Amino acid sequence: MAENPRIGPVERATGRAWDEWMRFFEGIGAADLDHSQIALRVYEQLDGTVERVGWWTQSVTVAYEQHIGRRVPGQRPDGTFQTSVSRATPFAMRDLMDRWVAFATDDPVVRDVVVPEAPKVSGTDRRITWRTKAADGSSVVVTSEPKRNGTASLVATQIGLATPELNDAARQRWTEVVERFLAGLTDS
Repeated sequence: MAENPRIGPVERATGRAWDEWMRFFEGIGAADLDHSQIALRVYEQLDGTVERVGWWTQSVTVAYEQHIGRRVPGQRPDGTFQTSVSRATPFAMRDLMDRWVAFATDDPVVRDVVVPEAPKVSGTDRRITWRTKAADGSSVVVTSEPKRNGTASLVATQIGLATPELNDAARQRWTEVVERFLAGLTDS
């Protein structure tokens, strides 16, 4: 079995060796529990011991599920796959989303992937989200997330893909779309 890249960060963040985590999982009968049940037990172990306890709860749980072969990288608890591509930009959050909406409306690759219904845009001070369905039934979510210096990152995510191969193809497609989008911004 290939080395799980999640294990090292989990060990560093939690202060527990992977062998200790495996004893914990064996002790709670994790092999017979579903994702939510395991995550609840991990949360109870981590609460008050790490910052961002929810994030690390999911990281530990997913690392375990990958370790025992219950899921592969990129696979969600429901068996589908999710991929994301993120890039920093020199634009403010609202400006970035406005530019994305204009780009996505005219881009032939984006138009080919998503259903013809109008995407929904919503936002808060923490992020602005453009979301729609893809023609294959998966979801496409593009967010503009602020950075500390007043600029924002663009994150393109496709959720609910049926196979690892479709996930890999989506990652490549969204990487190309995001790169083309950003190249168009620097050209203007």
